[in-house]
Amino acid sequence: MSLTKTPAWQNLAEHANDVRQQHLKDIFAQDPQRGHRDQISAAGITANVSRQRILPQTWQYLYELAEQQQLSACIEKLFSGQPINHTENRAALHTALREQHDSGIVVDGYSVFEQVQTQLSRMSVLVDRIRAGQWRGFTGLAITDVVNMGVGGSDLGPHLAVSALQPTDSPIRVHYLSSMDGARTANLLASLSPHTTLFVFASKTFTTIDTLANAQTGLEWLMAHGASRELALKQHFIGVSTNVQKMTAFGIHPAHQLYFWDWVGGRYSLWSTIGVTIAIALGMDAFRTLLKGASDMDAHFHQTPIAENLPIRLALTTIWNRNFLGIHGKAILPYDARLNLLPAYLTQLIMESNGKSVDRAGNSISYRTCPIVWGEVGPNAQHAFYQLLHQGTEAAACDFIAPIHRPDIEQSADEATRDALRYQHQLALANLLAQSSVLMLGDAALDAPPTDPHKHYAGNQPSTTLLLEQLDAHSLGALIALYEHQTFVEAVIWNINPFDQWGVELGKQIAIKTLTALQEGQAESLDAATQALIATLNGQTL
Repeated sequence: MSLTKTPAWQNLAEHANDVRQQHLKDIFAQDPQRGHRDQISAAGITANVSRQRILPQTWQYLYELAEQQQLSACIEKLFSGQPINHTENRAALHTALREQHDSGIVVDGYSVFEQVQTQLSRMSVLVDRIRAGQWRGFTGLAITDVVNMGVGGSDLGPHLAVSALQPTDSPIRVHYLSSMDGARTANLLASLSPHTTLFVFASKTFTTIDTLANAQTGLEWLMAHGASRELALKQHFIGVSTNVQKMTAFGIHPAHQLYFWDWVGGRYSLWSTIGVTIAIALGMDAFRTLLKGASDMDAHFHQTPIAENLPIRLALTTIWNRNFLGIHGKAILPYDARLNLLPAYLTQLIMESNGKSVDRAGNSISYRTCPIVWGEVGPNAQHAFYQLLHQGTEAAACDFIAPIHRPDIEQSADEATRDALRYQHQLALANLLAQSSVLMLGDAALDAPPTDPHKHYAGNQPSTTLLLEQLDAHSLGALIALYEHQTFVEAVIWNINPFDQWGVELGKQIAIKTLTALQEGQAESLDAATQALIATLNGQTL
């Protein structure tokens, strides 16, 4: 039976006809206790979903939909290592990367926990050498800078963590290079010393053309400054991949190879050895704390009933907004500049996972799946696209995110600076609360609603507010895991596979074919538009 024809879906569709007629300001007026009732906490994160256009009866229908789609059984499959990624016949065991104790999962005859701990131990040895100044370049100088060469999941996750946790006392400067156009590469290399720079070549397959191009450029740069190819590869490269053969063929020294497994999706890989640059920047203890935060959210997700389960509740708001209220967009709005990369990270996590149009059986589906996700740090976004949120013609759901406490402020050198920074933090929180309130209430938030139609605020825009106790390694790990599990629940409801990305793979294949055509000027097999553009790029007259 098509999902839209099932009893639970039909109940929600009929119920939505009533809810669409109601404004959030009236819903709150009729039920003032919802502000407290619809607030739940887990792993140091508190979520308030009361500003969603959801009534108590709506929640009951959504829970019934989750049960109908066998959500509990799917969660068990995820955590037990069954091949839930059925199109690639793989498990999706990113949760096992952060397990604190051996749960006994075995894949291909090997203990997953033992494999993970072995690689973490290998990583720890390399990290400690680098941070202690014991890793030397080809001229004998200690490494001072580490460049992560990766793209997608091999870049976004580690980059987010290092940017958010901002190590001010790290002995090593860590940089992230994902662009393939060369401009970023050239600018970065110009600021570094070839004698003291170490490259981390991070790629799940070790065949990603973008990363290969950057790694080759880095190798040529080292050799141009006097390193032999052998020493450049031995002293200035670490490889991180599932493909040992490719790392060895490239020339990465076996002792400098870190491994992970094909049951780790790229966008879930920061928890694996792909996170080596997080550990280099922050230390292994901080990296393990990041894993612990995610593990605590895993335990909550795995063990908590639906009605109190934070990832499930958040996922059900997406289903309700997307499929029953016709809301097509979702804005990620952190009110802390340290989380400026979070919207980009979640854009990949959510849209690469759930941007699907066929169900798990391969049938075309007639309902909407993943919303369009975008975002920006809140104070910046207020002066950019909030105009559309407040007065545009498109409805959008919003996630507001902020830490409650800022212990880093108390480390400021003088009292005057601390006072100023405390005020700025309060100002950020006040703006978060004000913007989410106005999106909900519209003109009703004002003492005197405007008579000028150009100043009218309709309100009725749904939002969720996520508050972290503080922004540290534990809470960041929990926050990322929260969104991972939310995305998984949405996929279960939609009956799609969130762990493959065949659209991405197709783009890679065509890019290689097009590169050959561009280099050789033979584009006859490509579409007419591409032929015309290649001709222009090669200086030919049309």
